[in-house]
Amino acid sequence: MIFVGHGCDERLLQWRFLTVGDNLCRLPIFHLEVPMKKFIAGLALTLLSATGAQATDMTVTVTNLTQGVLFTPLLVAAHPPSYDAFEIGTAASASLQAMAEGGDISGLTTDLNAVGADIAAVNAGPQGPGVFAPADFTGANATAAANTQLTVLAMLLPTNDGFLGLDSITIPTAPGTYTYYVNGYDAGTEVNNELLVAGGGVPNTLGMPGGSADTGGTVGVTTVEANQNVHIHRGNLGDSMPAGGNSDVNSSVHRWLNPVARVVVTVN
Repeated sequence: MIFVGHGCDERLLQWRFLTVGDNLCRLPIFHLEVPMKKFIAGLALTLLSATGAQATDMTVTVTNLTQGVLFTPLLVAAHPPSYDAFEIGTAASASLQAMAEGGDISGLTTDLNAVGADIAAVNAGPQGPGVFAPADFTGANATAAANTQLTVLAMLLPTNDGFLGLDSITIPTAPGTYTYYVNGYDAGTEVNNELLVAGGGVPNTLGMPGGSADTGGTVGVTTVEANQNVHIHRGNLGDSMPAGGNSDVNSSVHRWLNPVARVVVTVN
């Protein structure tokens, strides 16, 4: 809409109204000698200052939805948009591989600290089905204004290189409760033979790390990993043999389907 101005400044011709974000702005239309570019640039800076990002006060609660799969220590982090833990269809980073194969989150933590992320500790060791203690980003622990994305990661046990991944979602700003269901992914870095092997869990060492699993498998479910990029995990196959067989995974306990977790973000 355009309105004729009636100010005392004769250079003022009209008022023009426009919407910038959630703001209704009134722009004066002057004769050409008025430096309008500087005026508009100043207005834009003012609006950005008024509507810029703020720290987020929130809790993040994770629930293990599986029947018998364990989650290694959860990594729950608020971080800038520049950080991305993984991308489906691309090769896993060395830090993601270490987490997916052995539950080691130290590399991912280092990567996140390098970009100024806020990281919350949840469980110190593997934890089975049920609700985890909330990740606390409240009060003095509120996230920095630049950390607008949320990532949640953990290895799935027993698997060779399976992990749960909520990848870089935008943290809601309006107060409320937000629920996300999280899939299990395959890092593509190790063959899913489903065998417990001494030293398993170390990157580039074939075999699952120790966990709540059957033992005695000698053959292995497969000897080939056709997809060496991050992809949706096919789930455990397992077997019902306490000794021998193809797998060290108990098929009546450790099979699972997606989603494997529920993440509830409560913004205060």
